[in-house]
Amino acid sequence: MKPGHAPARPARDTALRRVAREARPFLRARTGAILRLVGWSLLEFAQTFLSGYGVARALDDGFLAGRPASGLLWLAVAAVAVLPSVLAARGVFGRLADLVEPLRDGLVRRAVARALSGALGGSGDVSTRSLSQVTHQSEIARDGWAGLVLTLRSFVFTAAGAVTGLLALSPALLLIVLPPLVLGAALFLGTLPPMAARQRAYLAADEAYAAHAGELAASVRDIAAAGTAERTVAESRALADTQLAASRSLARWSAVRVVALAVCGRFPPLLLLLGAPWLLRNGLTPGGLVGALTYLTQALAPAVQALMTMLGTAGGRLVVVLDRFTDAPPPPAEEPAPATSHEDPSPPPRPDRDAPVAELHAVTFAYGPRAHPVLDRLSLTVGAGEHLAVVGPSGSGKSTLAAVLAGTERPTGGAVRWRGRPARPADATAVRVLLPQHAYVFSGTLRDNLRYLRPDARDQEIAAMADAVGLDALLSRLGSLDAAVEPGRLSQGERQLVALGRAYLAAPPLLILDEATSRLDPAAETRAELAFAALPGALVVVAHRLSSARRADRTLVMDGPRTRCGTPAELLRSSALYRDLSGLWEPEGPQGPRPEERGARRHERRRDDERGIVRSTPPPSPV
Repeated sequence: MKPGHAPARPARDTALRRVAREARPFLRARTGAILRLVGWSLLEFAQTFLSGYGVARALDDGFLAGRPASGLLWLAVAAVAVLPSVLAARGVFGRLADLVEPLRDGLVRRAVARALSGALGGSGDVSTRSLSQVTHQSEIARDGWAGLVLTLRSFVFTAAGAVTGLLALSPALLLIVLPPLVLGAALFLGTLPPMAARQRAYLAADEAYAAHAGELAASVRDIAAAGTAERTVAESRALADTQLAASRSLARWSAVRVVALAVCGRFPPLLLLLGAPWLLRNGLTPGGLVGALTYLTQALAPAVQALMTMLGTAGGRLVVVLDRFTDAPPPPAEEPAPATSHEDPSPPPRPDRDAPVAELHAVTFAYGPRAHPVLDRLSLTVGAGEHLAVVGPSGSGKSTLAAVLAGTERPTGGAVRWRGRPARPADATAVRVLLPQHAYVFSGTLRDNLRYLRPDARDQEIAAMADAVGLDALLSRLGSLDAAVEPGRLSQGERQLVALGRAYLAAPPLLILDEATSRLDPAAETRAELAFAALPGALVVVAHRLSSARRADRTLVMDGPRTRCGTPAELLRSSALYRDLSGLWEPEGPQGPRPEERGARRHERRRDDERGIVRSTPPPSPV
């Protein structure tokens, strides 16, 4: 067994056994709630018993004996017995929440813990699986458990009341009633294993489709840029077809259960009528025969049918869903050796402190085997303390490069190295910080938000950071570091400032800003980038303004798989695309901006106001 891998489950360790093993301590902890549920259900037992027995006595001791008053009295007893069952239903539903809600809460906690454990371990598939468990499967388990408790409770006490009544009328009745019930139950139980397998296949297809949809939503821009829309649609259709096939197979086995339900529910009354002459000759009274039919048609058959329907649909689904929660979190995926390296990744080499912070060696990346590459044999080195800007038109692959450099996307060819060793998810938090365009801010204090990546940061360090990054205005507005932060009350520019301050305190060896300053005005953006450039770590900026490139030591120009890297002066001579981009951002002359530029400035200010962009200084005057 490989280190870190969970031991394989025994072949006989079925899903039902695993769920039962987990269910025992859960039920033991709620013995009081179960006993209260049983107490209310005894009223349903009495109502079932009196319904058939009262009809039998009404005929034998009343109407057939020439005593109609006695017959009406027994019918009244059978009718009045319904009232306690109505009261029982109210008590049962009151106790049901004590068993149902703790189950759902526990499953959600387990799924969230699995997601956090998987995120820290670098296994991204766990988070998508846990998303389906929190939002969909936990609700399936909650509804299925509630339905199973209600149906099983009703069956147990209804069947007990009916069997007790049949024994009281004539024990010979069980010889007629029990065989079809046993036969139908055996046929029904035979469908449980294949139904469970089909249900598991359906849930696995549901999780696969949920994971695919999550990846698709995050990659729409790159899919459009790479021209892989047709292949993406084909993958989505294949996953949907798999889910549909699993659903149809589940439906076919459900049809077999219809036969089992017919044997249990329809055959006992039919056999009772066929065997009536023999029963009457052996001591069964006419009233007893009618009472037995009442038990079968009004109590036992409906209860059996309800139980089988519940077990065949929600019950089987419940076992499979709960088994998904009993699974041990999958082990972290082993890191494959880079395509250009033949080194043994275990044990990993010690990081070389003199090596570049990040390196790309002939990296290729494409969204699928037949898609055009977004990155094509790109080699790039980012040294310690270097400031690199990445520019290019929209859809040219800048965000894809940032994701590959940060290790959140694996290249389809070549190798990514951090500090001289292959990039591994386990090393990510110690090497790099990636800030996307949409900043993450959570409800809590400003101090907690800023210290999210470095919990031991002191107030003096936070104050120095606020002055360097430009967070002092927001700090003054909120009043203190302990002021409560409500993300919805912050503008998008203020959220970006909080995320920038958080990254500044962390001071990682590699900081990647993927348009993380897009909601700041040029002056605030300049202040933040200069503050990060002064740190000892490397800075990579995916720029949305060419002014970011002019502040960088080097600039990488991207136009799809075609790239060119150099200083601004070198790129003006060698890159037509860079010259075109520079032409859109000509510096102002001594007389100020040209008239056509003033109109563009006014349009930009209106757009920034609509987006809630933070401006640390007023925009330049058009006159």
